Parts: sequence; structure tokens; C-alpha cells
Amino acid sequence: MRIRHLTAAAALAASTCLAGTAFAQSTNLRIQTHYAPETPSGQLAQEFFDKVEAMSNGEITIEPFFSSAVVPTVETFDAAATGIVDCDMTGGAYQTGKNPAFQFVGDIMGGYDTPYQQLSWLYYGGGLEEAQKLYNEFDMQLIGWWIYGQESMSSSKPLAGPEDLKNWKFRSPPGMETKIFEKLGASPIVMDFTEIFTALESGIIDGADASGLANNVGLGFYDIVEHATYPGFHSMPSDHLACNKSVYDAMPDHHKAILNTAMESLALRTALTFEQKNAQAASDLRAKGVTLYDWSPEDRQVFRDAAQATWPEFATSPEAEALVESHLAYLTQLGLVKDAAASDAAAPASESAN
Repeated sequence: MRIRHLTAAAALAASTCLAGTAFAQSTNLRIQTHYAPETPSGQLAQEFFDKVEAMSNGEITIEPFFSSAVVPTVETFDAAATGIVDCDMTGGAYQTGKNPAFQFVGDIMGGYDTPYQQLSWLYYGGGLEEAQKLYNEFDMQLIGWWIYGQESMSSSKPLAGPEDLKNWKFRSPPGMETKIFEKLGASPIVMDFTEIFTALESGIIDGADASGLANNVGLGFYDIVEHATYPGFHSMPSDHLACNKSVYDAMPDHHKAILNTAMESLALRTALTFEQKNAQAASDLRAKGVTLYDWSPEDRQVFRDAAQATWPEFATSPEAEALVESHLAYLTQLGLVKDAAASDAAAPASESAN
């Protein structure tokens, strides 16, 4: 009797195991990022891929493509939307040609000071809801952001303040940035992320707005140029993970939860990692003889004023206007933008006092 009982129990366990195997759901995601695998962001992306696979016990597998290996960086979004890859791990600002609203999910410029402020807008300031409407219009699902902090500009010439931007030829991402820097006298040249090193080396450009200091070191820029702005102030792009909506919708709920949770983890790890890596990179570069320029509050305000004056000029679609309004409301709450209503109300009293 005991042997028969054990045999029945073993059979039941085996059938349960087989049933579990039969009903296990699998998701395979092909994800392209513009980052090289040896950069800090590339390494963080690989950690994210590994974590998703581990958390799903192998039910989710990821085939990564680094350094825009499948299509050029700016085409990654379309490649995901049309099924060439499944997910775009670049940034929304590359898609401003589709709708200027992408600028305000990709890189607001002259807005938030820290990654934590910008992430708090996304998750607690209504940002994700507004942004999701935009992404869904293009059959994409925004999973989340990873923000490494303020970018540093690399240059073959000094960049001690706004005056040094006059006639400065530099690589710029597409979108609003070109308008802001043109106002300050610079000559922005839009080119793919993967072309920057060669353009610097050949002298086609004087400098580049590419990434944070540590990533720029990883890209080898300071083997060519000897000047950089640090700490950065002009640009804090929100690199995104956005997936084909049909692919995302077909995923079981627990796979979606794993992807979203791992993305939130990546966001925190990215911000914390670059706090340390940028500081270490700055120390190493100074020792190497690279000059780092920390702009004064007054000089930073010159850029901030030019950037904020450009927001309404660039917000030429209903979606862009909605995102700018959302950002301004949250920036005002944080004290980073003056309350326009309060300023207008105070103006008559001030004038009458005079």
C-alpha cells in the first residue's frame, strides 16, 4: 500500500510539472540601444536584460542589439513599431519629426535639476499618463525612463561660458536643442550618435553634446578633445524603453509587471551609478589634463532663459502643449519655474509702489 501511495504521489507530481511546463508562457524581446556595451549605460542595460530574464525564471528572453546595430539610432522607434525589433531603448527626442511633443518626453532642456525630480514628474506628476497617450498614437507602449543626469558638452575649444558658444560647431541631437543653441550663437550639426567620434577626430565638429561625462569617457572623446562642461546643466535626456504595443499587449500580466518593475530598478540604479561614475570621471580627467568648466549660476541662467523661451515655440501640437503645461505645473510646484500667475498679480502692486 505504501509503495502504491508513493507511486501515485510521484505520478501526480510529474503530471503537475508537465502541466506547468505546458502552460508556461514565453516572451522574446529584441531590444536595440544606441549605447555601446562598454559604456556605463551599456553595462546598465545589460544588467537590466539579465535581471528581467532572472526575475521571469527564463520565461522572458531578451536579444540585445548595442550601438544601433540593426538600424540607425533615429530609426529605432520605427523599427520597433513595424516589428523589425520589438523595443526601442534610445530616447523620445529622436522622434520630434513625428510630433514635437516627443521633445518634452525626451529632453525638456533647461528644466529639472536632478534625475529624481524628472522621474517624480513621470510617476507622480501625471507625466506617464500624458506621455502614454503620445506613444500609443504611434502603436508604441512607454515602459519607463532611465536618466543618468545632466549631460556634459565635450569640446576641442574652451567652454567657460555663453560667449564661448559663438560659432561653436557641435554635434546636436535633433529637435529643440538646435533652436536654443542657435539663439546663443552656436552652430549645431545634427548627426547620428555613432558618428560623433569620427567627426571629432576629423575636425568636422568642434565638440559634441552626446551624453554624461562618464559615458563620454567610455566613448573615447577625451582621447581627442581636452575641454568639457561639468557639472552639466543644459540637457538631461530621458532615455526610454518603448515597445511595440501589440507585442506588449500580448505579454501575460506577470511579464508586464516584471518589465515595468525592472525598468523602475534601472532608473534608480542609473541615477545612483552616475552620481559616482561622473565624479570619478571628473577626477580622472582633471588628472589627465582635461579642463572642466563649471558655469556660474548667472551663466547657467542665460541658457535656462533661452531654453524656456523656446518651449512654447516648439510646442506646436496639442500633445506638445499638454506636456509643456504638465511640466510647467510640476516645475512651478518644485520652485524651479516662477509662478506666472503670482508674478502677474504682484506686478501692478510693484508698479503702483513706484
